[in-house]
Amino acid sequence: MKRTKKELVKDYIYIIVGTTLLAIAINAFFEKQDLVTGGVTGLAIIVKTLTQPIWEGGIPLWVTNIAVNIPLFLIALSLRGKIFGVKTLFSTLYLSLALYLTQNMTGPTQDFLLSSIFGGVISGVGLGLVFAGFATTGGTDLAASILHLYFSHISVGNLMFIIDAIIIGAGFFVFGGEKTMYAIIAVYITAKMMDGILEGIHFSKAVFIISEDSKQIAQDLMEILDRGVTALSGRGMYTSQDKDVLLCVVSKKQIAKLKEIVREIDERAFVIVADVREVLGEGFIEHRKS
Repeated sequence: MKRTKKELVKDYIYIIVGTTLLAIAINAFFEKQDLVTGGVTGLAIIVKTLTQPIWEGGIPLWVTNIAVNIPLFLIALSLRGKIFGVKTLFSTLYLSLALYLTQNMTGPTQDFLLSSIFGGVISGVGLGLVFAGFATTGGTDLAASILHLYFSHISVGNLMFIIDAIIIGAGFFVFGGEKTMYAIIAVYITAKMMDGILEGIHFSKAVFIISEDSKQIAQDLMEILDRGVTALSGRGMYTSQDKDVLLCVVSKKQIAKLKEIVREIDERAFVIVADVREVLGEGFIEHRKS
């Protein structure tokens, strides 16, 4: 969908500010304390430590980030098409630039707990802004999307969790259990702060949409967000007219895009957004067998 120049400028400001905050958190708090919080940047921290004997100071984080993310982006682009657009490429490249520019930055504390807390807060705000700009920083997102083509029975979210768990596990063997536990604290705080930026602390959002253009809205939601849409039968008691009430449950990262899609099609659409405590089923939390 086309966005106005003003909206695009706002998106890129979000991406730049958010990515810069993420780079600061990684360099000033996580890398200095050997806290591996998952993702390509977590892998980069491990690579930097392991390559110190053969590369003075180890391979910089920004080098590993771009060396891993660019091939992932090209593979994802060839396999998944235009779903991975210019913004993701921009944020991926800019993260490497931001990591380079902040590589000598040192945090105000060397305490592991304080580094975990404040690093988690800053990175969570940064990631939230990037997602609010309709982009990602690549890495785990791209890898999970590629793997999902071959392991379609596993949700993208679960694949991301598996990849991050493997990277954090590798950090355990390189830096030890204590630092890994602090890293897990940072991951938890990052997720909570990102939730706060992306409109609430809940896992998902249930959206009810009433519009004369319900068919077009439903089609775009299914195609663009890759989420299921259910049409519920409704009747306006004032007009006595039958109408479809669309029900769509989306992740916290997608709510901003959903509202944008609806607004572009029907500015007069009636939209209700409700917090969802738990969602069971495909694309969210899989049903557990008893």
